[in-house]
Amino acid sequence: MNQGKYVFAQIVEFLPQRVFDQIADKYDGNRYVKHFSCWNQLLCMLFGQLTNRDSLRDLMVALDAHRSKSYHLGFGKSVTRSNLAKANEVRNSKIFEEFAYHLIAIARKARANDDFEIKGKVYAFDSSTIDLCLSVFWWAKFRKAKGGIKLHTLFDITTQIPAFVHITPATVNDVNAMDYLVYEQSAYYIFDRGYVDFARLYKITLHSAFFVVRGKSNLKFKRMYSRKIDKTTGVKYDQIGKLTGFYVSKEYPEKLRRVKFYDDETKRTFVFLTNNFDLTAEQVALLYKNRWQIELFFKWIKQHLKIKSFWGTTENAVRIQIFSALIAYCLVAIVGTELKIGRSTYEILQVLGISLLDKTPVSELLAIIDYKDVKEPICKQLSLNLF
Repeated sequence: MNQGKYVFAQIVEFLPQRVFDQIADKYDGNRYVKHFSCWNQLLCMLFGQLTNRDSLRDLMVALDAHRSKSYHLGFGKSVTRSNLAKANEVRNSKIFEEFAYHLIAIARKARANDDFEIKGKVYAFDSSTIDLCLSVFWWAKFRKAKGGIKLHTLFDITTQIPAFVHITPATVNDVNAMDYLVYEQSAYYIFDRGYVDFARLYKITLHSAFFVVRGKSNLKFKRMYSRKIDKTTGVKYDQIGKLTGFYVSKEYPEKLRRVKFYDDETKRTFVFLTNNFDLTAEQVALLYKNRWQIELFFKWIKQHLKIKSFWGTTENAVRIQIFSALIAYCLVAIVGTELKIGRSTYEILQVLGISLLDKTPVSELLAIIDYKDVKEPICKQLSLNLF
């Protein structure tokens, strides 16, 4: 089936083109287009992401060098720097956003598993700021002489796939992004202490979902009773009580659980709040410990895909590039899962990045590579301590 096909053409077959074309038609993306369609634009953006191009000029140099292969790679016959830049500027970024969510659903379904100790859906929610030059990205004002945007991300811990991404100016407070979340019944949502907003946390309770959030030092909490604990596990106390502050008691009128945990590795003490009364205190601490996986995701995508240096200056172009990066991330995850590669996303991305113009079958290409010496740089830079 893959005889004579470039590696890039092979992995593109994992993308549902018919779905993308339907989304493009929904937003009139191909209106008045003769040659360079939205699909051609997407493939050019994915090629740039997978080959780690630094700029639009850099991407065009790579595409021009292989112009004779453009048809077979799916780029169309009119790929120029000007028409790609214009497409990123004027074509609705919603096309790429909706397709990214469609691919996210496919990737999450493909990578669904029960390996996590706590059964059920487990999500971590956090944001990451991307700094921008204000003189170039004039629409992204952050500080007096600095620009920036935020990626508010809901990360699926069990599948390692982002379930939701919301892009805002960097000035938007993190807790405001919680208003865009759709909570699933019986799912777990993990937050850092920057998301302590009891009115919004109570909304999670009303949706029959659970949260674990790190408590602030000025928390006004009245203990009603304590639960038995095993202090050898690091748990200092496990208490049930209510909030006593005038406003917070109205924002969250029901009982809460407060767990104090001492991490022996870091010699630090943490206080967690949760509305789940069935998990053990150790499991509550374990849930928060896995919140760090979203930080690893942010570091990974910033290191290995292009979401820090942009190929266009308008807000629309920036959004298209970010969602193209998410599509590339999901595509690599889907390829690895469907072909049963058994390698990390980083390893697959590294091999594909230097092999897109080979004609070796992808399954064979990934199977014959010796991965023993492939080390992900992020593993060397980050502490193994997940708190």
